[in-house]
Amino acid sequence: MSAKFFYDRRGSELFDAITTLPEYYLTRTEMQLFATHREALAQAIGSDAALVEYGSGSSKKIRQLLESSEPSAYVPVDISREHLEQNARLLYQDFPQMSVYPTCADITRPFDLPEPVADFEKVGFYPGSSIGNFTPDAAIGFLKNVAETLGPGARLIIGVDRKKDRAVLEAAYNDSAGVTAEFNLNLISHLGSLLDAEFDPERFVHRASYNEALGCIQMFLEATVDHEITLADQQIRFTAGEALHTENSFKYHSSEFLELAAVAGFSRLEEWTDPQQWFSIFLLEVSG
Repeated sequence: MSAKFFYDRRGSELFDAITTLPEYYLTRTEMQLFATHREALAQAIGSDAALVEYGSGSSKKIRQLLESSEPSAYVPVDISREHLEQNARLLYQDFPQMSVYPTCADITRPFDLPEPVADFEKVGFYPGSSIGNFTPDAAIGFLKNVAETLGPGARLIIGVDRKKDRAVLEAAYNDSAGVTAEFNLNLISHLGSLLDAEFDPERFVHRASYNEALGCIQMFLEATVDHEITLADQQIRFTAGEALHTENSFKYHSSEFLELAAVAGFSRLEEWTDPQQWFSIFLLEVSG
């Protein structure tokens, strides 16, 4: 499944809740890095730039950047229109000196930036290690699109989750409160509404585990009983134990990610990581 199908309004709300869970180290580690290196990040953004956030979702992280930097414009890009517009309005209220241009688009495909920011310097922002939702080859394709959209010499601030102990990784995707399970199951509800299909979330359970060979957390929805669904006038049968593969979350050593970024046309300007080396923020530049 493409990760974009997680993010209807309910999916966006559930993911916001996931980021506050004790097992989910990614958000708090990344936020601490933003706080620790706020001056360097503000300098990287500058005051005359358009800051383009891919998959903007919650405004929590961008607020932390905006409190220490002063871009001329902010372009949040997200597929969930209602969530996007609500957060954009709130941000504009709190940062009225900055132009805000919410852009509803699928970030996995090429899209046009708003015309008013055409002549601005561009700085991309892609936090949360969302790059891990792509396979390595697809991540290269995504980053190539980013490079083309932002243009030569543009910079990209990107969060990347690093490889670490299996127990830490698996706990982050199997939280004790069951919020990640609910987030995963909501995908079934969302697909049902999009495709007019008779998916029943109660006939599936959440599964997540780390695939060491791939360096990837893999999430599944496993059928608990034999059943059929109707989709586009066809009957699709699930047997008990059969699984839908709903998400990948690839983890990278620093050198692995930089090799991938180089293939996509980016060079490294800076890297910041936490003392445990669980997470990195990279500052990249579009080559050429």
